[in-house]
Amino acid sequence: MKIALVSPYDFSVPGGVVKHIYYLAKHFREMGHDVKVIAPCSRKDVPLSEYLVKVSSLVVGIPSAGSVARVSVSPLVYRKAKKILEEENFDVVHIHEPFTPMLPVAVLRHSEALNIGTFHAYRPDPHPLLEHSDVLLKRLAKKLDGRIVVSMATRDYISRYLPGDYRIIPNGVELDFFQRMNKPIERFCDGRPNVLFVGRLEKRKGFSFLLDAFKIVRAEIPQARLLVVGAFDDDDKKPFVEYVRRNRIHGVRFIGRVPEEELPRYYHTCDVFCAPSLGYESFGMVLVEAMAAGKPVVASAIPGYTEVVKSGSEGLLVPPGDPQALARAIIHLLNNPQLREWMGEMGKRKAARYSWRQIASEVLEYYHEVAELKGKKLPK
Repeated sequence: MKIALVSPYDFSVPGGVVKHIYYLAKHFREMGHDVKVIAPCSRKDVPLSEYLVKVSSLVVGIPSAGSVARVSVSPLVYRKAKKILEEENFDVVHIHEPFTPMLPVAVLRHSEALNIGTFHAYRPDPHPLLEHSDVLLKRLAKKLDGRIVVSMATRDYISRYLPGDYRIIPNGVELDFFQRMNKPIERFCDGRPNVLFVGRLEKRKGFSFLLDAFKIVRAEIPQARLLVVGAFDDDDKKPFVEYVRRNRIHGVRFIGRVPEEELPRYYHTCDVFCAPSLGYESFGMVLVEAMAAGKPVVASAIPGYTEVVKSGSEGLLVPPGDPQALARAIIHLLNNPQLREWMGEMGKRKAARYSWRQIASEVLEYYHEVAELKGKKLPK
């Protein structure tokens, strides 16, 4: 089968949707399908994969759902998308975040293949663009033959603007990558308990509340250490470093970006994984990664996260923005090694449901199901 996976976001910058598309393409190719990823890509120093079709290097950052979406708004994308679709003649065009400007909209306009859309985003407040785009939404929606959402939270959100049928197929995790015996980071294996945070230092990630919680943790467990890993740079971390110094919060280590192959080692180094996000999370990929590595999770009880972690089973859920509750949960797990081990094992079992191989198979099955409903025949 010839499949196009369309990303609205800059494929050279790490992010949840980019990672989702990357692994979907990887497993489709392993299953013998001909796959192309169509995406903008800003960085010229990133070697392009043989399956990546670059439509533009002109990318701008647009504030979106408490983060920054790096998309291409070049008008040349429209013509480039049309040309690619005409030349490649795809069986399936699978567009991620179909209503994001500009690439997905251009692809939907010109695609005559079986068009599938996956919606990833969740936000508790109204979307400023979708709120006033009823006519455009309905026109684009007619071009979608099938609709996928990554969670119930995402389904409930997008259904406010576009009612209809959606298939829930969640994000995935490379089980072998996170479950195999990865050697922990030696310098942090000194007998001190480690709490791990993985993510950007954006407001919506709730990192400031984790710092306040960690000060409480240190008062109870003076040897505790907080490892901070993620896609942040010196400018991003500067206000937090100053906050840590000003408030004398000891034991915080800002690691920053790590190579993808190193990430499982950090999960295997920690005793507790913490995700204190305040909202805008449709799923919680980092939760599944921690669970796959056999680590108990302390996370905020927000839509998206509550679909992944059951409090008292794979970890503990606490109210968002509550450093006292966050600290109590971390302290409780650090003081109970047997509970940590049991929750880690429960997490491993649940993570098996999110195997990328399984997710890719479900997506392929959905393609065939939609094609049959539309009276089309797809190659196996």
